Parts: sequence; C-alpha cells; structure tokens
Amino acid sequence: MEGEILNFIKVWISVLVSLCFCYSIRNIVPKGTKRLLSVLPVVCLFLYLPLKISSVHLGGSTAFFIAWLANFKVLLFAFGKGPLSSDPSISLPLFIALACLPIKIRQKDKNKETPSPNPRLDGQSKENPAPSRAGKEGLRNYAIKGVLLAMLIRAYDYSDYIHPNVILIMYSFHVYFLLEILLAVGAVLARNFLGLELEPQFKEPYLATSLQDFWGCRWNLVVTSILRPTVYEPTRAIGSHLIGRKWAPLPAVCATFVVSALMHEIIFYYLGRVRPNWEISWFFLLHGFCLTAEIALKKVLNDRWRLPKMISTMLTVGFVMSTGFWLFFPKFVEYKVDVRAFEEYAEIGAYMKNVSQSIVRVLPGH
Repeated sequence: MEGEILNFIKVWISVLVSLCFCYSIRNIVPKGTKRLLSVLPVVCLFLYLPLKISSVHLGGSTAFFIAWLANFKVLLFAFGKGPLSSDPSISLPLFIALACLPIKIRQKDKNKETPSPNPRLDGQSKENPAPSRAGKEGLRNYAIKGVLLAMLIRAYDYSDYIHPNVILIMYSFHVYFLLEILLAVGAVLARNFLGLELEPQFKEPYLATSLQDFWGCRWNLVVTSILRPTVYEPTRAIGSHLIGRKWAPLPAVCATFVVSALMHEIIFYYLGRVRPNWEISWFFLLHGFCLTAEIALKKVLNDRWRLPKMISTMLTVGFVMSTGFWLFFPKFVEYKVDVRAFEEYAEIGAYMKNVSQSIVRVLPGH
C-alpha cells in the first residue's frame, strides 16, 4: 500500500508540472491549432499516468480526474473555451484546481439580483433559497451516505450467503455513495483552500422521471457539464446546418453517449487492465439510443401527453437498474474490481489499527 501511495504522489506531481506548463503558455501561444499541438503531449501524458497506479480507489479516482476531466478541459483550453479560459487573469492555483476538479467559482453578491440561467447547476432555485440550510442538509446527507457505505462494505463479508443479484444491487449503491462522498471531499478542499464550490454532482437520481431527466439533470452532473461543451454543443451546431435546429439535438445526444461509452471503457481498463469486450459501451449506446428516441417522441407529441410521475419514475429507474445489472455492474466482478477494493479496505483497516495501537502504547500509563 505504501508503494501505491508513493506512485500516487509521483503521478500527481507530474500532473501539477504539466498544468503549470499549460498555465505558462496561455498568454504566449494563441488558441487554435498551435495551442492544441502544444498541449497534446499533456493529453497523452494524462492518459498514461493512471497506468502507474494499480490501486482501485487511487487509480480510479486519478483516471477520472485527469484522464477524463482534466484532458477534456485542456482540450477546451486549446481552443480558448471552457473554465480554464474563462478568466485571463486566473491564478495558477485556481487554474490547477479548475483543471483537476469539478469545481466552479462561488457567485459574488453583485450577481445576487441577476436570475440564474441554470438554477439546477447554481443551486439557487426556489427550492433551495438558503445556502446555509442547504449546507447543513448536505452535511447530514453525506454523513448518512457515509454510514450506509460503511454498512455495505461490512455486509460484503457475508457475500457467500447473499444472492448474486443482491450483490449487484449493493454494487450500484456502493458506486453511487462512493462517487458522492469522493466529490464531496473535493468540494470541502476547494471551498476551504480556494474559496470555490463544487458543481452539484447528483440530484436524487432515484427520483428521475425520464432518461433525459436522469442523465441531464440528476446523475453525475460533472460529466454532463464537461461533455456538453466538448461533444454535444459542437455536434448540435453541425446538425443545425444539416437537419435543422429542431432535430439537431438527436445526433448530438448520440455522439455524446458514444464518447461517454469510450471514456468509460478507458476508465474500466485502468481499473482492470483487461482487454475490453465492449459491454460497457453497449450499456451507454443503448441508453443513448433510448434517450434519442425519447427526445424525438417528446418533440412529436409536443409535450401533449405525459405519464403520471410515479409511473414514469418507476419505469426510468427500473430501466436504468435492469440495464446496469445486465451490462454495467457485472464488469466489476469480471475485472475483479470488487475483490481488489475489499483487499484495499482490509489493508486500510489493518493500517489504522496499527496506528491506533501505536498511539495507545505511547500514551502515559501504557
């Protein structure tokens, strides 16, 4: 475990150096082809670095933050777009934080009277008027999910007595809780050290009333926010010239899910180091096709007919869960991600036990 931590530190030192290089050229190399050629070695390096870490948790989080988020933001930076190009006077620490983490600058008071163009992302809708109250509720929410995650980890000790399908359900909640807690830790660090706040990552995905609602407004919104400017919007712009603005979102959605499928295959390769069989891709391609059909149907019906909310929620969540059990979560077992994760939990537990015993031995009277 100590060797993995050392590799983790080395990888992130390389990331910091690479981002310092990107920061240094922002006012020297003009945006466009020249800047793209300048940052391509950084993109390639960010794809390579996660291979240096074999730990599921350290390697998985590193792959997500640099091979996906940072790379896409650096590519946007090459063309003068995205969060890294939003402020010419941006400081180096802020540049690095924006590149690696799904964060946004906290809104200032001068914008207080200006209505938010996207209350879902800003968290200042009518349903959430008091940040302090929302913060307390969020803290309680993360505490509950942390306890539930610990209970799940403990329950895996009895996996020999649990039905395999129940294990897959446990994996689905494990992934959800772990992602929320991991990103919440990033939010705390960004808020305390840089005065930044994390983009809301999840918005009760189990209450989604459609696939469009699930993928666009509720599930892993940091991925949605980075795929939108890099894939969806350029494809929609091209589609608007070819098939008109009304139907342009359809190929844009398809292209977005194709890229998402590819990136998930890459992430799972980092986790398992196994040649992909593309079942992960089929999961996202299936959802992309169904979401495209859903949007097309809504445009044809022009929202004249809707299912009751309870029924649409049950159908949506049921479809997501059933396809996940079919194509997505079995990969955790096939690639032995679960086994390696439990081994890491055991190592962490043993390490913490040794540390606590060492502290007790040095206390007076022991």
